[in-house]
Amino acid sequence: MPRISRTAPEGHIYHVLTRGNNRQAVFKNPDDYGYYLGILSRYKEKYGFLLYHYVLMGNHVHLVIEPSEKGGRLADIMKGINLSYALYFKRKHRHTGHFWQDRFKSILISKDDYLLACASYVELNPVRAGIVEDPKEYAWSSYNYYAYGKRDTVTDEDPVCNEFSRSETERRKLYRQFVKGMLDRDAMKGAMDGRLVYGSEEFTKKVRMDYKVKEVVGARGRPRKSGK
Repeated sequence: MPRISRTAPEGHIYHVLTRGNNRQAVFKNPDDYGYYLGILSRYKEKYGFLLYHYVLMGNHVHLVIEPSEKGGRLADIMKGINLSYALYFKRKHRHTGHFWQDRFKSILISKDDYLLACASYVELNPVRAGIVEDPKEYAWSSYNYYAYGKRDTVTDEDPVCNEFSRSETERRKLYRQFVKGMLDRDAMKGAMDGRLVYGSEEFTKKVRMDYKVKEVVGARGRPRKSGK
């Protein structure tokens, strides 16, 4: 079964997961998190990709990336990011041996309500892990960008989020309500397990036919924006 990231062209959105080898810590202090964000900024400039959502956890990273059709492939982007950070970490912390666990994993995401659902899955990681009770308390994610308008150096505006409201204040409020609703319903539990594609049945079917992927797992239902 071919990997989606190797068969689908640029211009699609991917949920990318990278883990430390044997789930070892990949960030040990705030400087490490900051350095990783700096790498993201540099590679965004180099390859022209968009980063809609992210969370940096202690031993893994989630990124929601849309490579540019004129920029590098997802494989090139992630190879550069992972190698640059691994070299930094090994040098700083005198680490030896494998750093990242195997190749990164990626899921193709449709640019609609399923992208919002994926965003909640990514940004609620610190809550599900018991690190914080509210995602706003976690510094190393894109949540506060969308929920409170806190600007950072790496996050690009999710086009689907703009559909909440024309008013920025109202849009932030509705985003907070949406994410809280997803958490309260535990809506994304197991939603990303074993997937190659996350989207509607129509989107999943199109991916299967266009890219000759024999086995893909589609969504079980269309997520709701309201969180009600």
